[in-house]
Amino acid sequence: MADILPELSAMKKQQYIRVATRRIALKPMLLLLPAAVLFLLFQLAPMLWVIINSFIYEDAWSFANFSEIFTSPFYIQAFENTLWISAISSVGGLILAALFAASLQHAPARPRRWLIAFTNMTGNFSGVPLAFAFVIILGVNGAVTLQLKAWGVIDDFNLYSATGLMLIYLYFQIPLGILLLYPAFDALKPEWEDAAKTMGAGRLAYWRYVALPVLSPALLGTFIILFANAVGAYASTYALTTGNYNMVTIRIASLVSGDLFLEPNMAAALSVLLMIILGFITATYHWLLKRSYHAKC
Repeated sequence: MADILPELSAMKKQQYIRVATRRIALKPMLLLLPAAVLFLLFQLAPMLWVIINSFIYEDAWSFANFSEIFTSPFYIQAFENTLWISAISSVGGLILAALFAASLQHAPARPRRWLIAFTNMTGNFSGVPLAFAFVIILGVNGAVTLQLKAWGVIDDFNLYSATGLMLIYLYFQIPLGILLLYPAFDALKPEWEDAAKTMGAGRLAYWRYVALPVLSPALLGTFIILFANAVGAYASTYALTTGNYNMVTIRIASLVSGDLFLEPNMAAALSVLLMIILGFITATYHWLLKRSYHAKC
């Protein structure tokens, strides 16, 4: 009996430790509960609604919405316009943002802080106010447009065309790219360039064989974010073109606003195709990133 009592007390201690460990592990989960509820209500639930309703046509399950999209030149043109404007503005924004972020590394501390604060401010300047600012500056009777015409620099410039959209997309892509790339460029150590110079490598060789391989994950990730940002842009595009330029987000909004026809199921199908495109690009990015890590190993 005396031998059993120590064993029972040891078992009780172990049980108490297990219960206490479980309670400690549950506390972070309880703190995450509000975020999980918000994610469920505002991310998963709308996504599930969109996916389910994309397969409903005239109150029946069908692929008719997708068939109409793939056979309609109007919808195909919307995807073409969206993808090429998003791709070009993302590549252009990435290149300019990379150059600016690299230049920031050589700027003095105080001007660098001012420039980062200014970049953060311009990154949040988008939507209808941004379109209105572009109309005032570069519209038909914009201040800069009239001055450039007076100097004979431009003949006819249409802000409300693909060229104008490209400018406005670049404007809100560049600050976002700078904010995303600045920490990556900050991780480049000056000693690496000094070591490369010591071994006889020039500046071009340093960037090709040292800096760019280190920065490639950040550059690819930034491109994905910029592309997704451009694909989902709506307010600036609509305010600038009043819905006259054929973009997927404009088509989705027109299908759910009910100006002429209310077709939420067709809008859901267009949204699903956009999600598939962005999912494919993101999966490709992760695949390339994994291959680059394997290559380094």
